[in-house]
Amino acid sequence: MINPSVKKILAAALLAFAAPSALLAQQVDLAGRPILEVASRLKAGQYVWAPDAAPEGPALLIVNLATQRAILFRNGVPIGASTVSSGKKGYETPTGVFTILEKKQEHYSRTYNNAPMPNMQRLTWKGIALHAGNLPGYPASHGCIRLPTKFSGLLFGATKLGMTVIITSFPVQPNQSDAPGMAAPIAATASTLARAPYEWHPERSASGPVSVIVSTVDERAIVLRNGVEIGSAPVRVNGPPATGGWAYALRAWDETGQHWLKLQYSGAGQGMEVPPGEGDRFDAPWDFRHNVQTVLRPGSIIIVTPQSLKAGSSGTSATVIENEDAAR
Repeated sequence: MINPSVKKILAAALLAFAAPSALLAQQVDLAGRPILEVASRLKAGQYVWAPDAAPEGPALLIVNLATQRAILFRNGVPIGASTVSSGKKGYETPTGVFTILEKKQEHYSRTYNNAPMPNMQRLTWKGIALHAGNLPGYPASHGCIRLPTKFSGLLFGATKLGMTVIITSFPVQPNQSDAPGMAAPIAATASTLARAPYEWHPERSASGPVSVIVSTVDERAIVLRNGVEIGSAPVRVNGPPATGGWAYALRAWDETGQHWLKLQYSGAGQGMEVPPGEGDRFDAPWDFRHNVQTVLRPGSIIIVTPQSLKAGSSGTSATVIENEDAAR
């Protein structure tokens, strides 16, 4: 067995030899420019970091496999962006909605010869994680999402267990969107589910980040606050059948109303186009929609998935949020 101190030295040497772009990663000065604008121009190994734009609040990380970029939102505001290197051909990084299951600043792969994975944040128990690594400018990993070393440390300090990570494969940035149906102002129009029964128990979790997960196949939504289910209701999504999923993040809420970002993260879909009357697609009980309004805060997210919520407990089903058994 290799002495632990020797293993650390070998790991450091391996990282220095195999990941020069990680060690030479550099922070780019925003110079007054919006983060989303700068993100599209970053070169391999570069990143931007502006946490003061939103010092606190719920966080959401969006990883784009097509553009090889990651963008961190806090309280609905972009506070950081980085280049990444995702899974190469045959080891593609999966798309979908994940949560951070485990965090370890010093971690070594059990599968790939104890390869170092600094600032590891696990997304699945079968080997998909965020961590520092080599950034050649294209997908090159065995499925993990590699980040610049410095950025991986900053991200590690800004995230918490249970935080949502969305991985998409569309080559676009998030767009502004109208309010989704359950967050849109309630209109007095005919609706088949307007008076349908629903569950609402906010006392189960008094505070924390709010997520709403809508299954188009189950025609049902659940509301989670701090990971605890506080409500559920029947919901129908009108329009063409969905083959992929999408998400909304509440970026801000001011005197002009709610400001949402929309991201389609899987399936064939129509990319990032935001059709008019977005809220009209959703049919749900009026009182339920009102209750959802009362708990939404900047940083809240609404996730729409064509998969079933019935395979497991609310919010942690393997078909909605990754939760597997075989550790890597």
